[in-house]
Amino acid sequence: MRLLLLRHLPVQLPPGICYGASDVAARPPTPTELAALRTAIGAVPTRVISSPLRRCEALATALVPGAPVVLDDRLKEINFGDWELRAWDDIDRAQIDAWAASPWGYRMPGGECANDLRNRVLAALDDALQQANQASVVQMLIVTHGGPLRVLRGHLLGLPQAQWLDGSCPPGGLLALARTADGRWQVAPDQP
Repeated sequence: MRLLLLRHLPVQLPPGICYGASDVAARPPTPTELAALRTAIGAVPTRVISSPLRRCEALATALVPGAPVVLDDRLKEINFGDWELRAWDDIDRAQIDAWAASPWGYRMPGGECANDLRNRVLAALDDALQQANQASVVQMLIVTHGGPLRVLRGHLLGLPQAQWLDGSCPPGGLLALARTADGRWQVAPDQP
């Protein structure tokens, strides 16, 4: 099976604004971007799963018009709680430092911690893979956010959890993974 992990396009917010579970729109894809993503994806995915936030759902729908898109709440970005839609510069520096010191365990006021994100994203992945295996899906596309993509990438590639939040997942970035004969996942040889 080939698994494609795609992050939504840049959001329509001013720079420096904290957003996670807030349902903010992304800028619409250009025809050139859609064509490039479709080329990178290759064959039309037999299963498309997306975060229900419009910045993901709109991209999934635009990429595979007419195909059913399964929306899964568990693929939403982390809930930053009281920080949502505030300028990063306006958030108490001591709180940001506490989060940086313990990124998996620190719970944003009124929000989630990264362990919560991990648990729900991996539950969504387990369900998606089980359903894909039962339906003999050859290629599955998951459209989601930077946080969930880091969790998915780290888990699937067998990285230590301490490394999962490292690395970038740029808006519009696509990661193609392939399952090996022994059931492990690796970056697909045709990764764009």
